Amino acid sequence: MGRGRAKAKQTKVARELKYRSPNTDFSSLERELRGGDEPEVPAAYADLADANDDCEYAVSSDQAYENLRRSG
Repeated sequence: MGRGRAKAKQTKVARELKYRSPNTDFSSLERELRGGDEPEVPAAYADLADANDDCEYAVSSDQAYENLRRSG
């Protein structure tokens, strides 16, 4: 019986996503798509980034692409 309220909220969210104009940083998107240098990690997350570099499971984006290409 309670589906009506949930459905109304989903519809509202869907309309907001469809019709609002998000503030997209196209220059940042372009840099990311071009590859280039590694993105700068904010200072608050530097220790996590260093820990990830030391992780034996860390895979570079090139390796991930190759793995994905082989599996697909």
